[in-house]
Amino acid sequence: MPGLIRLEKICRDFQVGDQTVHALRDLDLLIEAGEYVSIMGPSGSGKSTLLNVLGLLDSPTSGRYWLNDRDVSVLSDDEVAATRQSEVGFVFQFFHLIPRMTALENVELPLTLAGVARGERAQRAALILDQMGLSDRAHHRPDQLSGGQRQRVAIGRAMVMKPKLLLADEPTGNLDTESGDEVIEIIEKFNVEGLTVIVVTHDPALGKRARRHLLMVDGRIAQDDCG
Repeated sequence: MPGLIRLEKICRDFQVGDQTVHALRDLDLLIEAGEYVSIMGPSGSGKSTLLNVLGLLDSPTSGRYWLNDRDVSVLSDDEVAATRQSEVGFVFQFFHLIPRMTALENVELPLTLAGVARGERAQRAALILDQMGLSDRAHHRPDQLSGGQRQRVAIGRAMVMKPKLLLADEPTGNLDTESGDEVIEIIEKFNVEGLTVIVVTHDPALGKRARRHLLMVDGRIAQDDCG
């Protein structure tokens, strides 16, 4: 399979007062299309910084990043935003749903921003909610849903643009065990269908479910295991 992600000598530095924090240090990484990868490590090891760089939410200080054979390091801000919208889906610990919108409207939102026609938006969002097992909750607002249901809506929103890459940052961190298992099984189902999935987690049990495990320490990948 072709490499979906390729990082070469990626560094990300932050200035905190008069001190420079090296969040990522000369990081090289190749991830093939269709992989299921977990990223673990202590707080401050660079996990979330790496995820933000991979998701085009942040730019490296130096180094080069190819996503789907395209050097995104040299793209304009508008090109980065368009690539992120079409290629990458995000799932976060705290859902980030819009409270005044229904589940259907939340899932439709990326399609609205992409200029998709209203009829097609509603059809695609309804189909995704059906896959999430939430057809009967389509017209409920987030405050009328359980935590697990809200996270499934968030997954639906992430998937409605049919991205090639799903980035999940502590996707079960705000859920009970049963709801967390349901959420991960949905994400893993998309991976079986060919979606590349990268999960950042502090939960060893969740990390072990992936087929490839990256351990980060001090801004570097200290361990890279498969199986």
